[in-house]
Amino acid sequence: MGFHRKPNTFVEHVAIKVQNLNRSLTFYQEMIGFQILEQTETTAKLTTDGKTSLLSIEQPENIIAKQGKTTGLYHFALLLPKRSDLAKIVQHFAEIGLRFGSSDHLVSEALYVSDPDGNQIEIYIDRDPSDWDWRNGEVAMAVDPLNFVDLLSGGKQQSWKGLPAGTVMGHLHLHVSELKKTEEFYIQGLGFEVVNRYGTQALFISTGKYHHHIGLNTWNGVGAPAPKKNSVGLNWYTLVFADEAARNKVIEQLRQIGAVVTQENNVYVTADPSGNEIHLVI
Repeated sequence: MGFHRKPNTFVEHVAIKVQNLNRSLTFYQEMIGFQILEQTETTAKLTTDGKTSLLSIEQPENIIAKQGKTTGLYHFALLLPKRSDLAKIVQHFAEIGLRFGSSDHLVSEALYVSDPDGNQIEIYIDRDPSDWDWRNGEVAMAVDPLNFVDLLSGGKQQSWKGLPAGTVMGHLHLHVSELKKTEEFYIQGLGFEVVNRYGTQALFISTGKYHHHIGLNTWNGVGAPAPKKNSVGLNWYTLVFADEAARNKVIEQLRQIGAVVTQENNVYVTADPSGNEIHLVI
């Protein structure tokens, strides 16, 4: 539908930290349906199409368990191409006995699972954008029960063969320490637009009128600290820009609001006010 390609700015890749790489690879391959694109002793890049990586996993030295009540990853969200793909993975989860949550968000239908380290994953499909309800510049979203009878009404699906090649990183949802400076960073700095405000606790932002490319919440508490560098959770994520001019404009905007942007190995790197690291790529 065009929300995850230029001229939009979107999340393309998420990198996470885990305690045991082999355990995680078993989970992400057998339970979620990724394939390994590249692997070292401590890292792995995962793919659905055999060419591009959506998720990186790293087992750092002296890794510690996920810390509660900190900023960082709430969930990363894998967007499937078709509704039948979601039905297939529901049947797969049921067959292997994997516990999962679910929700109808009006704009999308979603499943939720956690990896062995507690990193949360959303797997979802979008409803047609013509069915999204926009009012005064905000899109309506909810947390309603998912209608499994309707989802599975097509009968027994074809056998599950992993995540389809057309899967993309649909969005990323982050815990942050507060929303005022965070909104300034993402809106004035990175150029996103607020498309939904969940009271005073969360913001949903996007480009191109998507329901959200990024969610930001203070549900771990206002003033929540950043986790330790060697703890399970988010390592970094990438934002993709349409071209060099678009990225340069954002870099200038970030510097104007006082954000630090550095260049590392031909990649521009910044961090939001809560310490979530972002790689700015083209």
